[in-house]
Amino acid sequence: MLAKKTSKNQITLPKAIVSHFPDVDYFDVLEEEGRIVLVPLRESRADEVRQRLHALGITEEDAKDAVQWARR
Repeated sequence: MLAKKTSKNQITLPKAIVSHFPDVDYFDVLEEEGRIVLVPLRESRADEVRQRLHALGITEEDAKDAVQWARR
């Protein structure tokens, strides 16, 4: 498969490859031994925690209050 670099340094990945990563929006880009390597980035653990806090209705203000309480 081929991917062409545009004048704006953009590359479109072939559908046959991207279809293996349906839930991935971002890739870490590395150079290894003269090759470009794309590593799919999945949701981080921090994103999971944020989603859980949101689901529980815990706000940023709640977290600030908890930190202040713990520091007393």
